[in-house]
Amino acid sequence: MPVVTAAQIARLAGVTRAAVANWRRRHDDFPAPVGGTAAGPLFSLSEVEKWLAGQRKGRSVSPEVALWQSLRSAHGDDMTAALARIGYTLSEGEPKSGALPDELSNVVDRLVGQRSAPQLFEDLISRYVASVGRSGAQAVSSPRLVRAFAQFAGTADGSAYDPTCGIGSLLLAVTGPRTTALVGQDTNPDLLRLTRLRTGFADGPPARLEAGDSLRDDRVPDLRAQLVVCDPPLGQPDWGREDLLLDPRWELGVPPRAESDLAWLQHCYFHTAPSGRALIALPPSAAYRKSGRRIRSELVRRGLLVSVTALPAGFASSHNMPLLLWELRRPAMPGDEVRSVRMVDLTANDPDGALDPAPGQITDVPLINLLREDVDLSPTAYVTAAQPDYPAEYATLCQALEQQLRELATLLPALPAGPGVGTMEEQNVIDVSDLVQAGLVDTEGLEAASTSDQLDTDYLRGFLRSASNRRRNTSGTGTYRADLRGAQLPQMDIEQQRRYGDAFRELGEFERRIKEVAKMGDQAARLAYDGLTNGALAPDVKREGDK
Repeated sequence: MPVVTAAQIARLAGVTRAAVANWRRRHDDFPAPVGGTAAGPLFSLSEVEKWLAGQRKGRSVSPEVALWQSLRSAHGDDMTAALARIGYTLSEGEPKSGALPDELSNVVDRLVGQRSAPQLFEDLISRYVASVGRSGAQAVSSPRLVRAFAQFAGTADGSAYDPTCGIGSLLLAVTGPRTTALVGQDTNPDLLRLTRLRTGFADGPPARLEAGDSLRDDRVPDLRAQLVVCDPPLGQPDWGREDLLLDPRWELGVPPRAESDLAWLQHCYFHTAPSGRALIALPPSAAYRKSGRRIRSELVRRGLLVSVTALPAGFASSHNMPLLLWELRRPAMPGDEVRSVRMVDLTANDPDGALDPAPGQITDVPLINLLREDVDLSPTAYVTAAQPDYPAEYATLCQALEQQLRELATLLPALPAGPGVGTMEEQNVIDVSDLVQAGLVDTEGLEAASTSDQLDTDYLRGFLRSASNRRRNTSGTGTYRADLRGAQLPQMDIEQQRRYGDAFRELGEFERRIKEVAKMGDQAARLAYDGLTNGALAPDVKREGDK
């Protein structure tokens, strides 16, 4: 029987834990605990759902959230097994008899009625990735890094290989119409089960997935792939060097004991077919550590390194340090080697924004310029933006900021006291999914929009951003996008909708402008720091009290 804690009830209902405690004290019919302890009671999920529906407290439970909470209650921290169980059920088309408890089967049936089984499974995977990311574990690649690989690697024309594939996110990101096969290996067989399910749902090229440590036990020694992608584990102190001294993969030299990163890089290159590419995420230290300079020198000297891209901080799943994407290419024949290495420095970019480099963030470095004693391959050492006119640009920014700050105060709408906190939750509500099915809401664009003169678009978008709707359906992919499947709106006449819509529209403009001001302020501060430290700017000689 799926059970939930008081905290989970609060999240399901979109209220605080204090509200749940009040319900238990004030309502004799609130479900009694079915387990746990006096300090941490457990309640039947179905009984809680029934009580919430009867009392119209908070909001109705999103089936997807209910399923996730039920899986957590049944499996604890072992969510890989929980998702595999759901995945095997979904892959059968219809839930197997006895495969899931009746309550879970009912929830799955409701969800499959709203979306396809593959989409439901990917939605659950997104929640899993988000929960793993919050724990700081290096189990799966972050959504940001998956996006970066998709952009810089493109799709595979032929076979694609990932020696640390985890749940298969990188392999799926580089799968295209001309991809012929997917090959992955990982030490965690539970993660491989999820990869097998995901590739099966994707209905793409055949997938070969092997369990084991790719460095110590390479299960595909004869594979040569057109595209190799890899987000390897960081800083492995014991990656098996002593047992692998004569391994044929070390084409550039035996990696030092402290250089597991360069061992993974050579493993990826070894499995790259002629004219094929390898893209691997490495820490910044791999580009300059003394112990790895011999391998870096060979990499450059042989013309195998195509580019090094420095990503902003926040792309790794287990730390907040920047990452470098190294792109290698195996020559198709002698004379096909690269003549320069493209260095790209994106460290100043917004990690959730576009990763398209500006002209000042790219430079092509001839190989001879890289073959210095230290063979430093850090993009920041070579990418230098054109020097701005510091005094003129700083003065212009200061004037623009002053004007923007004066205007900001006039943008916030006047908002008198409302009917009271919690009163919205007591109103009759309508499911946005019903409006979508009725054709009253268009979801084709970036934001939902009304198609009826009886529904105000700004009112709709404003309430989609409410705290209750966000808690119910925030995406786990790293960026927020309102999810209409479980969202609800309070019922209002069109005139009342328009009043709320006007306020939401003014708030949206304020929000947009204050983000612009923040960017301008950050730009002014960085310009001032750079100018003061390089001599282009000087402190004002005037002091308070000077005439």
